[in-house]
Amino acid sequence: MEKLSHGEPTFFAGKKVFAMIANNHHNDGHVAVWVPVPAGMQNVLIENAPSTFFKPPYMGVRGWVGIELSQINDTDLASHLHEAWSL
Repeated sequence: MEKLSHGEPTFFAGKKVFAMIANNHHNDGHVAVWVPVPAGMQNVLIENAPSTFFKPPYMGVRGWVGIELSQINDTDLASHLHEAWSL
């Protein structure tokens, strides 16, 4: 289910958030989706592809990553969204 949360489209599996759209959130320059990733993967993704992945505000402390939409292809983005939904 999709609904607005904090002014941005947010996606839920039941009552749990699994993805948030961030369109230049607080003028940070990112057009991105924020998703949870498996434990230990946040730093790996950010270190291996810093132009694609970043630690988002608020949710970054919970192990989420921001994915810069202009830097990822549809197949890889779909994979991250599916994994986030399953978490």
